[in-house]
Amino acid sequence: MNKKIAIPIEDGMLCAHFGHCEYFYVADLVNNEIVKEEMITPPEHRPGLYPAWVAGKGVSIVIAGGMGEKAKELFRKENIELYVGAERKEPKELVLQFINGSLITGANTCNHDDHHEHSCS
Repeated sequence: MNKKIAIPIEDGMLCAHFGHCEYFYVADLVNNEIVKEEMITPPEHRPGLYPAWVAGKGVSIVIAGGMGEKAKELFRKENIELYVGAERKEPKELVLQFINGSLITGANTCNHDDHHEHSCS
């Protein structure tokens, strides 16, 4: 089965705040093997922009550290599977963990109860 996974990146690692990433690591999987990897610079962030932009790249799965509820809802509308609360690691390592079923997700690292309300959307 073919899949395309996107991971927001900052300083070469998973970005804790989805909307603040420097670029997206995108891996194409065919039969659970990485066949292509690329780094894509996103457009300037605006709340609600990234879900449609990522979907337009053919992505079917997003692995993230933190993400706001609005962004989660928009990704679901784009039929993109979300794995939120992943550990800050190199993106290829996260994809390999996803493939072998050992990806650890947990608490959403973005808390919208504080002052940076739009930083993770």
